[in-house]
Amino acid sequence: MTDKGTDKGKKPRGLGKRAWLTTHAVRRLARFLAFIKVVDITVVNRGAVPKKGPVIVACNHISYTDPVFLWGALRRRAIAIGMAELWTMPVVGRLVKLLGHIPVVRGDALSGADAVERATAVVSRGGVLIIFPEGKIVGRGETAPYRPGAARIALATGAPIVPAGIVGSNDVMPLKRDRPGKKTFYRDRKVVLVFGHPIQPEPGMTEDDLIDLVRLRISELTA
Repeated sequence: MTDKGTDKGKKPRGLGKRAWLTTHAVRRLARFLAFIKVVDITVVNRGAVPKKGPVIVACNHISYTDPVFLWGALRRRAIAIGMAELWTMPVVGRLVKLLGHIPVVRGDALSGADAVERATAVVSRGGVLIIFPEGKIVGRGETAPYRPGAARIALATGAPIVPAGIVGSNDVMPLKRDRPGKKTFYRDRKVVLVFGHPIQPEPGMTEDDLIDLVRLRISELTA
């Protein structure tokens, strides 16, 4: 699965000028919405994300709103790996293409490998990558294994992983089976997003070692 402008050897679309302009415009809107408290979100330790250089931001995933909150909280341009279904949606699909995000077909090994390759190219060029290691939204009372993609990219590039923990987004937009009523969006709920200290890959670390450490740090942030 390869979009025009993201072929091997070329600069990833998300690092191009059009993506930068789109990011700037959308972030201004996001900050305005945050200012007028469309959703009450508190961001803690945003400075843990380096101001420059390659970095992977790995976060737990409990709601469809998580990518919006996480992407909007960053002060750098960032590219996320997201489910391919988003690219087929009329408005959202156009936006994720402009921003240069990376689609992945869930359950498709070839698509997953392609997404990791493209994400590695982003990080190798000094970009910020957003990834949800669980690979899906995890409902209340559920758990999901952490997939090794974030660790694989970090070990290949030497980039640090900044763990992030989000709490309360599943109250703002719960999964259908978890909704307390008929509404799909509850703007009066509070969301807290906490960034942890960067985890630097060390010599001799395996993918399992690193992703286990990421899982531990995220669980501490959401406790």
